[in-house]
Amino acid sequence: MTLLDVTLLLPLLGFVALLLLPRSAENTIRLAALVISLIVFVLSLGLTIPFYETPSGNAFVTDVPWIRTPEIRYHVGVDGLSIWLVILSTLLTPISVLVSWKYIDNRVKEFYAFLLLLEFGLIGVFVAWDLFLFYVFWEVCLVPMYFLIGIWGHERRIYAAVKFFLYTMAGSVLMLAAIIYLFNKAQTFDYVNILNLLQSGRLVLSSTEQMALFLAFFFAFAIKVPLFPLHTWLPDAHVEAPTAGSVMLAAVMLKMGTYGIVRFCLPLFPSASRECAPWIAALAIIGIIYGALVALVQPNMKKLVAYSSVSHLGFVVLGIFSFTQNGLDGAVYQMLNHGISTGALFMLVGYCYERTHSLEIKDYGGVATPAPVLATVFLITSLASIGLPTLNNFVGEFLVLQGTAQVNFTWTVLAAIGVILGAAYMLWLYQRAFLGETNEQLKGHMADLNARELAAALPLLILMVWMGVYTKSFLPTISAANARVLEQSKQGVEFRVDLNPHPGLAQLGEIAHGR
Repeated sequence: MTLLDVTLLLPLLGFVALLLLPRSAENTIRLAALVISLIVFVLSLGLTIPFYETPSGNAFVTDVPWIRTPEIRYHVGVDGLSIWLVILSTLLTPISVLVSWKYIDNRVKEFYAFLLLLEFGLIGVFVAWDLFLFYVFWEVCLVPMYFLIGIWGHERRIYAAVKFFLYTMAGSVLMLAAIIYLFNKAQTFDYVNILNLLQSGRLVLSSTEQMALFLAFFFAFAIKVPLFPLHTWLPDAHVEAPTAGSVMLAAVMLKMGTYGIVRFCLPLFPSASRECAPWIAALAIIGIIYGALVALVQPNMKKLVAYSSVSHLGFVVLGIFSFTQNGLDGAVYQMLNHGISTGALFMLVGYCYERTHSLEIKDYGGVATPAPVLATVFLITSLASIGLPTLNNFVGEFLVLQGTAQVNFTWTVLAAIGVILGAAYMLWLYQRAFLGETNEQLKGHMADLNARELAAALPLLILMVWMGVYTKSFLPTISAANARVLEQSKQGVEFRVDLNPHPGLAQLGEIAHGR
């Protein structure tokens, strides 16, 4: 059993253990969930060690039979593409536990058990190298999130939970059909074996087969991203979800879609991916501008942040389908950036809701006076979200725009409009909610952040700066994995993988450190 197996299975054991605890021991349940999730996070940090020695390659691989007929294997491992998404999942889980410490006061045992089950499913999605196993983990994630929204959400929680479930299931069924079709052609569910068969010519998919399979996979992933126009479930889910549900949904679950596109669509169906790239890029650009424009007119803080996710993840999809090293590196980096900054935004909006029980921007104003620490943390997070240089989102957006410019400069110009609009809606939100005279109704309710709330926010603030000024901690492993994806997608372009694929960004980091 490898370190990855322990990291994967411990949340599942924690889920079972919490269910065995008495319902009345609420503080014990909270503490157990926090301890288990922190242990999982610490263990996941050990998964990075091999990649600092050799950025390319796979690590902690386990490949053993699970089901004999049909042959389904427990085949898991991590590479430069999945390692940081695993750590993002394990980092956000203890933060979600802390965020919910006082807010969740009914069915406490079930809530924290579902959080650990969600963590188990998320880690599994990012490490599974068997297509059937991947599908199992994909569906496992759906169940706890459905209950987190449906039980602990707000007034329209049932509507939002059912809509989320139906949208995701519609895509999942198509993906399952494509997985079964691939199995019938290749006689294996193993992703690595299928790739080898395709690259050696022993498995040949006609252009029609490749297009149909690509669309089946892509539709499932596009719903999860969500890509315009399949995004309509997201605002409802975010607005109705409890704070921890919104954090996990925005920070990690949406990355399942973009990860799936990079991991499966590009290498398995390269011709179809390139053929569909123009219209997918068009949808991504529409999503960037549309999401930003709709966010600009939102009266509800959670809806504003939700539509900002539609805009930001449009950048990720655009970078992926640029089929360039810079574009793909920026897309994967932006997955992580979005998880950190937007997860923090939902957490801070949740703090505001706990104090006022309102998400309407008009009910706020002058919050910076009674809550200066909250206002400071919200400002830094907002600046990271809009891509201020030296903060994390700048690096991802810069690389995406740079990679896209190599392919189609018009795409770059249109996508850059989203950056401008992003600054507009986030700064306008901050001005209306935090600046000016303090709303009279807030004076007695708007307490500043306490130690627990600040402890949950601080790791994300540190990462916003760290990922903005010292990209060398992350980009070498990401670049090595992406170079392999580009080679597998048969672009016919020579890719060089080294330990410093973006020297310009490294210089920016050195300048920021004063060197």
